[in-house]
Amino acid sequence: MLGKSLHRYNWLALILLTAGVALVQYPSGDSPAKTTAHHDASDNVMGLAAVLAACFSSGFAGVYFEKILKTSKVSLWIRNIQLAFFSVFGSLFVCWLYDWQAINDDGFLRGYNGIIWIVVLLQAYGGLVIALVVKYADNILKGFAVSLSIILSSFTSWLVLGDLTITTTFAVGATIVIFATFLYGHEPKKNPVAHDA
Repeated sequence: MLGKSLHRYNWLALILLTAGVALVQYPSGDSPAKTTAHHDASDNVMGLAAVLAACFSSGFAGVYFEKILKTSKVSLWIRNIQLAFFSVFGSLFVCWLYDWQAINDDGFLRGYNGIIWIVVLLQAYGGLVIALVVKYADNILKGFAVSLSIILSSFTSWLVLGDLTITTTFAVGATIVIFATFLYGHEPKKNPVAHDA
């Protein structure tokens, strides 16, 4: 769609990134009180199909968004306003469907405090940063940035909150993700062109 080709190092980096993120998010063996449930093969196939559909639709949306941002004459800020404008209707519908009585009784901003406003502002800032990354870099780099943010937030959770146990699987996955990030940025050396004198 974008008329772009990837080098074999880039493809290897993407495969390693997928494997690394899967390892980082793999549940640890010491999770409390696992409930055992019987799943047949159709559940596994349905789950795999749902994950693949989500991956392909998300990937297509990301590439299409990048194409729109890079080929359109409309500014990045107007595009963000357009996206936000259409998402408002869905959000208002869900609020009306589930929380109409509470909103009617206590107002739309019931329960909002300083922490909630910080989260709202961080989410808005994150959306603007992602749009800038997609416009001036590409959608693949956004995927690497999100993967690194998963590792950093997990590490911060372990260091600050103490609610994560660093396992060997997590360490190996984090190492693979970091290596894949550097590999994707690697530019192979080009053979010098011989000039005739």
